[in-house]
Amino acid sequence: MGKLVLLHKADSIYEDEPDVVYDFPRSYLKAVEEAVGDWIVYYEPVKAGPRGYFAVARIDRVIPKPGVEGRFLAMIAPGTFLPFDREVPRLVGGRPMEAALTEPDGSPKKGGAVQLAVRRLPEAEFARIVNLGLPQDLERIEETRYDPRPAGFDEGAEPFERPVLERLTRRPYRDVAFRRKVREAYGYRCAMSGLMLRNGGGRPEVQAAHIRPVDRQGSDSVRNGLALSGTLHWMFDRGLISVADDNETILVSRNKVPDEVVSRLLRQDGKLWKPGDTANWPSPANLTWHRENVFGQVIGDEPISWE
Repeated sequence: MGKLVLLHKADSIYEDEPDVVYDFPRSYLKAVEEAVGDWIVYYEPVKAGPRGYFAVARIDRVIPKPGVEGRFLAMIAPGTFLPFDREVPRLVGGRPMEAALTEPDGSPKKGGAVQLAVRRLPEAEFARIVNLGLPQDLERIEETRYDPRPAGFDEGAEPFERPVLERLTRRPYRDVAFRRKVREAYGYRCAMSGLMLRNGGGRPEVQAAHIRPVDRQGSDSVRNGLALSGTLHWMFDRGLISVADDNETILVSRNKVPDEVVSRLLRQDGKLWKPGDTANWPSPANLTWHRENVFGQVIGDEPISWE
């Protein structure tokens, strides 16, 4: 096994879905096969966008791409993709994050290795990039974001140092990372009501909902998330509302949800409020999964009280 950097461009001819699959040519097959079972870091070059290193994931297996000679697919292990809380630039202090991209004098290399779509990544460099993108004390950062001294906060306590891989697999840590990215992507506004509510301390009331649940092979990608108010999150998880195949019209289980509830809770135009960055729009595949597997199927025939 061995860790890699995988270059991803949203407008590439290669059909990547970073939380599901990475599409690559035969020239990189040996390196990617050696990384099966190990973690990779995704990188978006500066010319394609401002992100730099932007996520981690683990490769599950490699298969030939059906119907395309000389192309292969690295299948991402379900539940392993995690976007960075903050993107990591290629250069920090004028020096590349990767030693392989650094000249002997510390300056950045040009051409050659810099242009490789798949690059081997030493353990220490992997840990450094992840630590910058996903701080070990992210849970504390979120806890104290709107209240610098929450109940039970010990002023003298230092953040507990967890190994990088333990952090990447801990559900509580991943939940915090997912929530921060989804709410930020939607500007802390509910995607279905259009409302942006905050409590007296400034804490956003909007929650982050997985479209396809993690325990049903959903990912922690922003594209598998919707920012929803508590009530709409509850309704979405229970199949009372969903999104149509145009990926924006809100569907309502009319035999379960009264019209007056719809008029109070949903945007007047009945459409989703989407993030400004199209790269964060909900995945059509995930919306289809929710519509086909959750909508209208979770709640039984028992009456629901809307009072």
